[in-house]
Amino acid sequence: MPVNRNALIRYTTIDKCLRNKFRKWTLEDLINTCSDALYEFEGINKGVSKRTIQLDIQTMRSEKLGYNAPIIIVDKKYYTYEDPDYSITQLPLSGQDLAKLTDAIEMLKQFQGFSHFKEMTGLIQKLENKIHTEQHQSRPIIHIDKNEELKGLQHLNGLYEAILKQKVLCINYQSFKAKKAQRVYFHPYLLKEFNNRWFLVGRKSKGDTIITFALDRIESFELMENIRFKIDDTFHPHSYYENIIGVTVNHGLVPRIIKLAINSENAPYVLTKPIHWTQELIEQNEKGIIITIKLIPNFELERLLLGFGPALEVISPPSLRRKMGDLLKKASEQYLY
Repeated sequence: MPVNRNALIRYTTIDKCLRNKFRKWTLEDLINTCSDALYEFEGINKGVSKRTIQLDIQTMRSEKLGYNAPIIIVDKKYYTYEDPDYSITQLPLSGQDLAKLTDAIEMLKQFQGFSHFKEMTGLIQKLENKIHTEQHQSRPIIHIDKNEELKGLQHLNGLYEAILKQKVLCINYQSFKAKKAQRVYFHPYLLKEFNNRWFLVGRKSKGDTIITFALDRIESFELMENIRFKIDDTFHPHSYYENIIGVTVNHGLVPRIIKLAINSENAPYVLTKPIHWTQELIEQNEKGIIITIKLIPNFELERLLLGFGPALEVISPPSLRRKMGDLLKKASEQYLY
């Protein structure tokens, strides 16, 4: 049975509500929450009828979609799952689903030899792992790090659609340094993920500088239909992030040659997994290696280098060497008795 996008949004919204045990959900609550979700994700502002949600619940309870959701009514008023661990997102794949995924994987494998599809290798392995696990009901062969408790992930779909449709956003954003949220009119160009955290990249309506907002600091947003979107043909993600690690671009600075010494114990890891694509090997001996990278120093680079601890020494430039020395000194002072 095919499911349209709006119905799927309603089903997943109802599912999230019923899994939330810190609140009691009436039919009216579910109607309002589904209406809000459709407005947020699809821009539909006419709301949802009582009859529609009642039919959704009936469908979720049935075998039509394979959900068989154990939805019950408590005190003749409140909707909940009889099984507190149930979720429609945790249903096993059907045999038909597995067959379709297998066919899709075989098709994707045909493109692995092309340079534009190199990044698909990891995706294909993840899909094959999922199929193997479902078919044999065994423990996974691949384990993928994820953090489902990250804030802001609920905004991803709506922000993606805004970028796709070139819509200006009115964002309520509160940085870690701000005491309260600020309203910002924003022209979004890119969604970027780094270190299991998502960011929105674009420009403010008043200003020409590219800025970055963390999704976990976005409280809410709405589309502004009456404001013209600023198209920037000069912004190219690859060149914009070409000479940095992470998402922090210090405007006005140019890339610098950074020389690093890595001890012999950690040298193999750096050689097999370069710190950056600009990495070059300058010297190698029994003590370790000396490499250079061409980057604009930023916060993320400092955190990366600090992660090596005593295994790494910044040789140059002097400014970065002093900065790293000061940070390590302060860190060591915290362990003095």
